[in-house]
Amino acid sequence: MSKRLRSSEVCADCSGPDPSWASVNRGTFICDECCSVHRSLGRHISQVRHLKHTPWPPTLLQMVETLYNNGANSIWEHSLLDPASIMSGRRKANPQDKVHPNKAEFIRAKYQMLAFVHRLPCRDDDSVTAKDLSKQLHSSVRTGNLETCLRLLSLGAQANFFHPEKGNTPLHVASKAGQILQAELLAVYGADPGTQDSSGKTPVDYARQGGHHELAERLVEIQYELTDRLAFYLCGRKPDHKNGQHFIIPQMADSSLDLSELAKAAKKKLQSLSNHLFEELAMDVYDEVDRRETDAVWLATQNHSTLVTETTVVPFLPVNPEYSSTRNQGRQKLARFNAHEFATLVIDILSDAKRRQQGSPLSSSKDNVELILKTVSNQHSVESQDNDQPDYDSVASDEDTDLEATTSKANRQKSLDSDLSDGPVTVQEFMEVKNALVASEAKIQQLMKVNNNLSDELRIMQKKLLGKDAN
Repeated sequence: MSKRLRSSEVCADCSGPDPSWASVNRGTFICDECCSVHRSLGRHISQVRHLKHTPWPPTLLQMVETLYNNGANSIWEHSLLDPASIMSGRRKANPQDKVHPNKAEFIRAKYQMLAFVHRLPCRDDDSVTAKDLSKQLHSSVRTGNLETCLRLLSLGAQANFFHPEKGNTPLHVASKAGQILQAELLAVYGADPGTQDSSGKTPVDYARQGGHHELAERLVEIQYELTDRLAFYLCGRKPDHKNGQHFIIPQMADSSLDLSELAKAAKKKLQSLSNHLFEELAMDVYDEVDRRETDAVWLATQNHSTLVTETTVVPFLPVNPEYSSTRNQGRQKLARFNAHEFATLVIDILSDAKRRQQGSPLSSSKDNVELILKTVSNQHSVESQDNDQPDYDSVASDEDTDLEATTSKANRQKSLDSDLSDGPVTVQEFMEVKNALVASEAKIQQLMKVNNNLSDELRIMQKKLLGKDAN
């Protein structure tokens, strides 16, 4: 844990005193009110942690403190430092400003729109610019200048950039140089510790060869961060990576419920996902764990009379525009899982992650992700899932999620996954079966209605006949 925050530290967004939260990927400290806005943006915009009530890897917190103390906030407010901005009326939020709309609008402009970040001169080919920035990042990470690397990342440098001439990535370079804080920053921006260089060596290998044992151990932790976080969420323990234990698979207190046919079917569909789709689902569950844990810390640390209002609640994962509307809906549906359902899904993911590391997985289509969510969450038939769908759509997102758009996305995914046709079910097959079931159900309902009408008419005719016979 870090030193106590100095009283001179202020919120990066409104300059309020004594900030108690950090935005990890932005390298800033923020106050409670501004944090409420950050949380509503989603982890793809701002990854928030409480400075005192959230467990921190020591070097990760050191990385954020270093960025904050070295003026990382000036990266996100570059143009506001220009005197011309004051003349034009552009200013940052004040502690006295209302959260909505004042602080919220400023924070969204600052981090979501990157309205105040220094812009490079326009070029015809953005990919060339990104490549140049990534090469600069590749060179910069061998030094301890974190804010330079954060600035490059903010402009579009890629943390996983593979240098064609050097034959490795920025994380390889940082690991060889023993720059553990640079490695933390790169990992926050998506650098993969398991990436191999042109010789087949990983950043962990580089760190060990250089005698940087603390860095090597931390890179292994980063490599298993997703599964470690899921395990810790369920049982409060993490694997002992130093002794070769890389997975903990918690057991349910009452596993009898997991023996249902629907639960078995969900597990089978999970196992049939391709590696790519399984990783997407695992990352979505990781984000949901982060949302639930952050909510718990938030509620435990706030003044309920003033801050805990409808405007500060984050009821489900915010929309990530880089994901399809189908995936965003699936992510948001995770919030509707009760504790047992969510724990079951987390355990299945942990079990299958371990299995995939030890063997070859099967392949399947993207719609199986949604089938898994529906099967585990609702424990109903296909018909009840269809009835439940409108409730889910109403809260999922503000994106267009009509049937035509969903079907077109499914068809596009089918063409992408054509090589996976040997899997248990294709997108088109699933849609055809689903539509056939819906049509059959409608036909059955119609026939039952007709049958009831005929029965009523038959009874009426029988009464009339009985009446005539009596006369």
